[in-house]
Amino acid sequence: MDNSEMRKDIPGVEIFPGVSRQKEYYRKETAWHRDWKLAFPASFREIAFSDTANSNIHRADIFTPSGYTIEFQNSPITLAELNSREAFYPNLIWVLNGKKFKGFKILKHLPDVDDPRLEGYEFCHSDHLSMVRKTEIIQEIPNPKILNFYHPELKGVKLTSNLYSFCWKQPHSVWYSATAKIIIDLGGHFLYELKQRKQLNGNYPYLKMISRKTFIDWHTPPEI
Repeated sequence: MDNSEMRKDIPGVEIFPGVSRQKEYYRKETAWHRDWKLAFPASFREIAFSDTANSNIHRADIFTPSGYTIEFQNSPITLAELNSREAFYPNLIWVLNGKKFKGFKILKHLPDVDDPRLEGYEFCHSDHLSMVRKTEIIQEIPNPKILNFYHPELKGVKLTSNLYSFCWKQPHSVWYSATAKIIIDLGGHFLYELKQRKQLNGNYPYLKMISRKTFIDWHTPPEI
């Protein structure tokens, strides 16, 4: 399917006619940014859209025939810009250059955060893998009892091989406000989706590991 057909059903948005699909539009960008775009077919790259509501031009790093926009972000972004792009692209995926994050470290394997056995518990916001009872949070007990996974209440809960806790000493907090999917690229064969578990004591951010190849294959139809 031609990418120009994908947004015709969205009022006020159209493929910008002045930019050829075959001609690459190169902004000042890093090798990281360029290498990511080259992982996708040329017809997916640098697709420009005209927003007739405010006469702006939006240029997607990658726009797939299935209607997904993938934006590769090498540097921090303002909340206003984040909201602007997420409002414009209905199926947006952010890919962040995690190698530039300061104080970012993957820590421990996590259990399935949606395991029914953990419904009555909340993860602690610390570098140590531990939980507290939700009832103690509701009761506003000043120092709820901290439970590790050797405690009898949690001992039977198995850890996964693809979910991880992490620490980020100097976080770009704007990313925690994103509504679109966020993928962190730390280099190598694996990527990490930034996810959050809703909790009374504050959402608990964690990582889900996926294969880089799998991510690219998901967004590249077999016939391409």
